[in-house]
Amino acid sequence: MSGFVSFVSSGPGDPDLITLKAVDRLARADVVLFDDLASGPVLGHAGPQAELIAVGKRAGKPSAKQEYVNALLVEHALAGKRVVRLKSGDSGLFGRLEEELVALREAGIGSEIIPGVPSACAAAAAAGIPLTRRLTARRVQFVTGADVTGGLPESINWAALADPGATTVVFMGKRTFPRLAEGLMAHGLAPETPAMLAEAVGHPEQTIQRTTVADLARQLADARSDHPALILYGPLSDVTA
Repeated sequence: MSGFVSFVSSGPGDPDLITLKAVDRLARADVVLFDDLASGPVLGHAGPQAELIAVGKRAGKPSAKQEYVNALLVEHALAGKRVVRLKSGDSGLFGRLEEELVALREAGIGSEIIPGVPSACAAAAAAGIPLTRRLTARRVQFVTGADVTGGLPESINWAALADPGATTVVFMGKRTFPRLAEGLMAHGLAPETPAMLAEAVGHPEQTIQRTTVADLARQLADARSDHPALILYGPLSDVTA
């Protein structure tokens, strides 16, 4: 009898910031395939019967191939197990969710998607600011700062990303932000545009730094931190909680 796969979103890492449904699926899982950024305290919600398998991907580090992850999901589900695929933030945001859904559907395996707190929302909350502002930031855009090679994507909508009326959140962009910022300023974004670097959001080592686009680009050109990070820029509020 075929099993079932629950794509569970772990939120930013704080075990208190996941949904009740996510906690239920983790408690009942036979197998949990977890990303690197979804490890740590969140795994404490898994039951003692669960087999925990790390399948994370991190830039510049040895990572599980996507084909291998797909095969593991199919293998355990076809064995009749209740499988949780634990992804950080919200699994539908830059989490390679589609590839895994396709693999399951081709194998005739049922699945569900359990949404979670996006890391972008958690970062703004940690900084005590909103992502939108009624008069100055009426649009929010989420973009990736890295393509499949780890470099800055070639196909960039510069007009959209340089829009001074939008709050932009860059995922996986710490390594490429100096180049991105150069392009943004060349397309009209003011160097003094407010920016924020949020590292290790939802973890004890969390840090939030307020700065500008130009200054952050200079800082990250020499940065060596391994902490996962988000970069926010645009008309960010200067009122903190």
